[in-house]
Amino acid sequence: MKLLALDTSTDACTTALWVDGAVLERYELAPRRHAALVLPMIEALLAEAGLALSQIDAVAFGRGPGAFTGVRIAAGIAQGLAFAADLPAVPISTLAALALGGGRETGHRYLATALDARMGEVYWATYQVIGETAHLVGAERVCPPDLATAEADEWFGVGSGWSLYATLFSQHMAVSGWLAECWPRAGDIARLAADPNRRSEWVAAEAALPVYLRDQVVDKPSSLRR
Repeated sequence: MKLLALDTSTDACTTALWVDGAVLERYELAPRRHAALVLPMIEALLAEAGLALSQIDAVAFGRGPGAFTGVRIAAGIAQGLAFAADLPAVPISTLAALALGGGRETGHRYLATALDARMGEVYWATYQVIGETAHLVGAERVCPPDLATAEADEWFGVGSGWSLYATLFSQHMAVSGWLAECWPRAGDIARLAADPNRRSEWVAAEAALPVYLRDQVVDKPSSLRR
């Protein structure tokens, strides 16, 4: 199986190819440059692998939550590629990808993910990571940091929200540590999309929609976007 994956929901612009378990990846921290970088990254990956888009089985993308503009970019490009090559699309939670990458990097099994959502809120979810899967514990949500809670256990925090609110989070849950400089990666989006148990989540291109978590989506001035 061959999967193309991309994510532009955070400061990181990242693309990957998953080919029968092997992952090729491009990754760059490039705030507000995602639209210019992501397609050349995809072209470079396909060229490196010697593959055409028509040889890919599906296009996976970070469906959010994350920066409104970035989430829309990923969904739009994934839809366009899937339409062009008549492929299914696979929307994958950016928080799940963050948890999977954090678990692989740190060796921790229980991950509390938090991305800065601006306006004094965070995108929040907790996961149990087993191998190359991330199992949601509870629900994804956007909330003030003092309402970010987890079921009884000891958690390791990952994501930009921890750089702002680690002390506050630690007042409401048992925390063994945290890694704030950790972002969703397309390689982990591809690994999650390749899970045979997720095949029911593969959808037609027109159903590949972003997930914002906030009920009302309003564009902000570029100086406030993430």
